[in-house]
Amino acid sequence: MTRPKARLLTILCVTALVAAPVSAQRGIKVENLQNFDLHRFHFGFLLSYNTSDFYMDLKPTAPFGDSLLVLDHVKQPGFNLGIIASLNMTPNFSLRFLPSLAFEDRILKYTFRTADGKTASFQKPVESTYLEFPLLLKFRSDRINNFAVYLIGGGKFGIDMASKKDVNNNIDNDIVVKLAKYDYSAEVGGGIDMFLPYFKFGVELKTGIGIPNVLVNDDTRFSRPIQSLRTKTYVLTFTFEG
Repeated sequence: MTRPKARLLTILCVTALVAAPVSAQRGIKVENLQNFDLHRFHFGFLLSYNTSDFYMDLKPTAPFGDSLLVLDHVKQPGFNLGIIASLNMTPNFSLRFLPSLAFEDRILKYTFRTADGKTASFQKPVESTYLEFPLLLKFRSDRINNFAVYLIGGGKFGIDMASKKDVNNNIDNDIVVKLAKYDYSAEVGGGIDMFLPYFKFGVELKTGIGIPNVLVNDDTRFSRPIQSLRTKTYVLTFTFEG
């Protein structure tokens, strides 16, 4: 199944799962899951749609080296699957551990001037499959009937299971832009919790800002102009907790 079809199926499943309980409680002020906050631990799973990109810095000499004219980075969609382990320290504060598998894509677009004065363009997809370990602090408002809003922030460590840092770049057209296998980032965002009759459903939007330079500079004409690459992600997450 292609990724667009997988994302569409996920959205349809989530919509069907949530629509009925939400519709049933319209106009009826019944507090669901009244003892939810009395439990110290909660577990669940998450589904996410992500958009990945880079913070990119070019070397000052980049426009004058290797006949490079343009270098652009293009964000691409992906998705995450993960589990939730939440420790409720108070009714308003919780510590959340969210081990996840994240599929992320980006594209680097290059335009070079050739020896005959023409231009040559290349697109280099940069694909990653991260095993992620976010540890986040969640501050939630008091419940208003079956709803609450929250802020979330913390850090994330990631291992790129599809890293090509050891690929031998011998053929120019097949050269890949290599990224380091390990990455870590800061995350911040917010969302809304909805207490349904049988589980708590959450919708969350957050951004992740990579801290280290993940570029592996192997001195090819595709990596040489780049000073640093840092990861950047925007993630829309649906959470299901019991």
